Amino acid sequence: MDVDLRQFGGSALTADEIDVPKRSTAEEIGDGIPITYVPARNTIFLSLALAWAETLDTGDIFIGVNALDYSGYPDCRVEYIEAFERMANLATKAAVEGRRPVKIHVPLIHLTKAQIIRRGLELGVDYAVTSSCYDPAADGTACGGCDACLLRLRGFGENGLADPAPYSNDGTSCRR
Repeated sequence: MDVDLRQFGGSALTADEIDVPKRSTAEEIGDGIPITYVPARNTIFLSLALAWAETLDTGDIFIGVNALDYSGYPDCRVEYIEAFERMANLATKAAVEGRRPVKIHVPLIHLTKAQIIRRGLELGVDYAVTSSCYDPAADGTACGGCDACLLRLRGFGENGLADPAPYSNDGTSCRR
């Protein structure tokens, strides 16, 4: 299924005319909902996952949202996940018939980026081939200045490690 969230626009991640904000440190990230918020993104993803789960006759759905060390997105909060789960249990045949409730699993929601990175290392994740960047260069290297890069870099730093992923700058200004 091809889901192109650019059709909705309204975000620096989905509209070419809106720039992804850049900062020098993670501490500069504000408390409000940023321009990188994609309208209803997790609702769309969870709705598709719910339909697929129902087709597969399972009630377990997993999503990697995080409510600590994140950019303030409303659809990454515990309250949102709980509300979606309640709705899913009202909207699916197996749940309404009492055969199988829907459970939304959020294993990362209460972890800091440092804890997530540490857990990934324990599981053998090769972070050199991953990226969190909101504004990567054409060759895929991370920008080092968007919120996602800064939070990732801080998470590696809190683990006493340098991020092994490639960055488009020399790494000295963003790896704090």
